[in-house]
Amino acid sequence: MKSFVVSFHQEDNVDTMQIQKLSEADFEKATEGGTRHLFELDTNIGFFVFFDGADKDGTISYMMLQYEEDNEDPSACYAFQLSDFYEFMALYLNDLEFAEEMDEEDEEQEYGPIHHLAHLLFHIVEEGKDLAV
Repeated sequence: MKSFVVSFHQEDNVDTMQIQKLSEADFEKATEGGTRHLFELDTNIGFFVFFDGADKDGTISYMMLQYEEDNEDPSACYAFQLSDFYEFMALYLNDLEFAEEMDEEDEEQEYGPIHHLAHLLFHIVEEGKDLAV
């Protein structure tokens, strides 16, 4: 497991995040007690699955798997602090409400919560992509 820090643009209104990039062995350990799939997001930089998992002692981790193109195996696994993970969930849930309020023709034109989430994920992926685990 390697830790790294992601700083966002000032206009992103998100604090710096301390993130862990997990190896396959780290992932297996962190999810030994089971996982719960929470939500997923398909973007132009990959497909992301958000979930939490428990290790053998019941310690909960908040994670995200990144899949690139049509690969069945994830290209990366990231773990977050609960407060940062909560930010992602809030953006995802806010987008559900935001999408209901919009007309279908305006949907692609407005920058909404889901676009902001994808933008944050772009920063995370860019910072972590060259980090070998």
